[in-house]
Amino acid sequence: MRVMLTGAAGFIGLHVRSALADAGHEVVALDALLDTVHGPDPTPPEGIVRADIRDPDALDPLLRGIDVVVHLAAAIPPGSSAVGGAGSSMGVQGPPGLPRQNTGSEPGTGATSVVRPGGPSVQRAPMYAAHNDFGTAVLLAAMERAGVRRLVLASSVSVYGEGRYRGLRSGPFFPGVRRRGDLDRGMFDHRAPRSGEILTWEPVGEDAPLRPRTGYAASKAAQENYAMAWGAATGAGVTVLRYHHVYGDPMHENAALSAHSGVAARFRAELAAGRAPYVFEDGGQVRDFVHVRDIADATAAVVARPLSGFVPLNIASGHPITLWEVASIMSRARSGPNPVVSGQYRITDARHIVADPQRARRTVDFTAAVPPEQGLAEYAATAVHP
Repeated sequence: MRVMLTGAAGFIGLHVRSALADAGHEVVALDALLDTVHGPDPTPPEGIVRADIRDPDALDPLLRGIDVVVHLAAAIPPGSSAVGGAGSSMGVQGPPGLPRQNTGSEPGTGATSVVRPGGPSVQRAPMYAAHNDFGTAVLLAAMERAGVRRLVLASSVSVYGEGRYRGLRSGPFFPGVRRRGDLDRGMFDHRAPRSGEILTWEPVGEDAPLRPRTGYAASKAAQENYAMAWGAATGAGVTVLRYHHVYGDPMHENAALSAHSGVAARFRAELAAGRAPYVFEDGGQVRDFVHVRDIADATAAVVARPLSGFVPLNIASGHPITLWEVASIMSRARSGPNPVVSGQYRITDARHIVADPQRARRTVDFTAAVPPEQGLAEYAATAVHP
């Protein structure tokens, strides 16, 4: 097939482009090469057209004869994996030792808490809306003009916000933001609002409500809504890939791309500098880490198997793991210091978010090949480029 790939020069895009080419597709690759992702004055990699999806004049000629568009292009938060894993925070930062913030409920109280530094801000929301929401709308309009009838959209696990939970007495539950008083006391797990019962996490299915907590996550949910509306209006097929926390294989790595491979890259950088990985809360936050090669394979599998209608798919390893385990695996792989658990938190962080990958297995026969225990150790042992 003839495939247009947006965001082709990104961390995930480089791997997806390679997987599509290996599968025999003709890939029309483009990327806006945003400074926030690629650093100042980036040079387009060979075979990638520098084009902005917000420019319809640039899109129209590129879309001629395209069978399917794989849409990865997005403005992303600093230190997140490109399109995957951002928004529901990972509980890490750079060098440890940041001061605790004064979070007294009344001015001048002097109360001190272990609130995580660098909390979410809406200052980047206009950028996400300009690139992710508006850019996707322009792209979809151009696809309609060109008669393209298939879209594979890269979304994120962050659209779910907090995960799904269950209580022995209260049943299934989708909680909101945790209580500040609980967090200050080191009670990081969710509790049932009436009984106070500790809730146990469960895998989240694709039909769960979308409850984004950050501007980035909201923009990814908006992309999904625009795509659904486009599919309904044109009768086209839309497959949404909700990537989980992506790591691994720093192919064509540079400082900017490396910074966007998420918490694993941060742990790796700390270890390379001889410092202990710094973990927030109690380290018990459960996530799913999926290797970028598996992300590329899943995307190529969806391109090869057209699905009708609007179909969201969780793309994950299927092996939930705590952040303490991630840091410990990587420390052992580098013979580094043990992780440091800070007890710091951020009020909007998701405690646990793990989604169910069974639908992807059934519909496109995708199963991740790299378990996190293996992939994270290999990733930690690779050299860190300046």
